[in-house]
Amino acid sequence: MELYNTYSAHLKKRFGEKVYKLPVNLPVTCPNRMEGRGCSFCAGVGTGFEAMSETVPVKDQLNRTKAYIGKRYGAKKFLAYFQNYTNTFLPIGEFRNYVLEALEEEDIVGISISTRPDCIRKDYLEFLNEIQQERGAAVTIEFGLQTVNYHTLKKMNRGHTLAEYLNAVLLTAPFGFEICTHVILNLPGDTVEDAVETARVISALPVSVVKAHSLYIPKNSVLYEEYRDGKISLCTKEEYINRLAEFVAELRKDIVIERLFSRVPEEDAVFSNWGVSWWKLKDLFEETMKQKGYVQGCRCNYLDGAALRRWRI
Repeated sequence: MELYNTYSAHLKKRFGEKVYKLPVNLPVTCPNRMEGRGCSFCAGVGTGFEAMSETVPVKDQLNRTKAYIGKRYGAKKFLAYFQNYTNTFLPIGEFRNYVLEALEEEDIVGISISTRPDCIRKDYLEFLNEIQQERGAAVTIEFGLQTVNYHTLKKMNRGHTLAEYLNAVLLTAPFGFEICTHVILNLPGDTVEDAVETARVISALPVSVVKAHSLYIPKNSVLYEEYRDGKISLCTKEEYINRLAEFVAELRKDIVIERLFSRVPEEDAVFSNWGVSWWKLKDLFEETMKQKGYVQGCRCNYLDGAALRRWRI
């Protein structure tokens, strides 16, 4: 029995062969940086460490990365991943042009749009629905939630609350897109209970993919200053693995897990993954799941009238 639903298997089943995501960097920022430094864990470059400069045309970004990925992994189909910052913070006309440029490439079978819960609107969704219906392109919308603990969201200066995330998912769901949610399970102040409740809220919603990130602290971020000055404490590696195991056990069985740990160049962060490689952490996570007797969704027993089942009503 598989411990959890892997993203690679999901893509292979959906498209019939290996499919890889190609990062695309657009000339856009984040509304949370317009009047300040943005989220506490964000550095000036956003999250697109592996992406090319936003000055490079979209087609060139795709083709250069495709040449490397295709040769190394033997892939022939790809997803254009609009990754960095808040892509729907672009005016709808500009956003439309960039997406259409990506889809001019015949081996691009879908797009994935990374954005904030407070930056999605019906006209953007209607455009994406057009390309899904008329061009057959698969569409995924990725929302950065991070945690359902609204106190932590405020401390991290996320600029949105849980309500905006709920609204974004419910607004998007009728269009039939895959909805992906990003979470960070070891934010300062959060506990294993927050990890469990995050899994439960996600499972109660029409979410199909989850990305779990272990917190890293980039240079030039507010969180780095707090870490340097001893104002925050981070949980241990063992505690994160335990939170991740509990999160996965509570997560609905059909949700696909795209990522378990962050991956960031060492030179860009002052703290990342406790100085341990992500594949060793993955081995430790899977060992912990087996020790606990867990598989994904084994504790997802709280939906659809749980009390009625408990009392056999």
